[in-house]
Amino acid sequence: MPRSTASTAQAGTIDVLVNCAGYGEFGSVEETTLAEARQQLEVNVLGAVGLIQAVLPGMREARSGRIVNVSSLAGEFASPLGGWYHASKFALEAISDSLRGEVGQFGIDVTLVQPTYVATDWHETAVGHLEASSATGPYSGMAAAMRAYFASPALARQMASVDAVAAQIVKAALTRKPRTRYRIGPGANVAVALATLLPDRAFDALTRKQFGYAAVELAQAR
Repeated sequence: MPRSTASTAQAGTIDVLVNCAGYGEFGSVEETTLAEARQQLEVNVLGAVGLIQAVLPGMREARSGRIVNVSSLAGEFASPLGGWYHASKFALEAISDSLRGEVGQFGIDVTLVQPTYVATDWHETAVGHLEASSATGPYSGMAAAMRAYFASPALARQMASVDAVAAQIVKAALTRKPRTRYRIGPGANVAVALATLLPDRAFDALTRKQFGYAAVELAQAR
């Protein structure tokens, strides 16, 4: 028996697991090292899976349990300079959907919480990685635009509060029949609808405009 599983068994039944650890490895796909990419997936995906594997035997034995994986709207669509972060959230979403189909027979449910931007220091960490990877070089203009976007008062006004996110996590954990996904933040459902309904290139153009990339491209073309 793996040590993590044995430790869980000794501690007693775990009713709810909330996976909410994560960070944003931002920077161009070209300039982000494979070591940095692996670390992003290790923390945002494999760390969550390790905890899931540790608690599932006890939940199966009890024939009940709830797993809440905190993902992001970044698991619904992707934008430039966030490829590895988006990849980690897409992976967490896919694992959650697969897992839900596997463990439902044991009385265990799996749900996702998908915040938009949240008022934490997440953005400072993301910008730090962005600058380390792409502040100079061929993507520096885009990196500067993203840095300005993250620091903008307009974005700050749109951020969900930590309390709002925590309340949704509690709801996802405790409600009797949870939804498979809880989206949080202004415009969350609209953003997903646009990503689903718009042609890919139209959504690409919308994203470039949102982050200020379109202006960078125009300036470089002159």
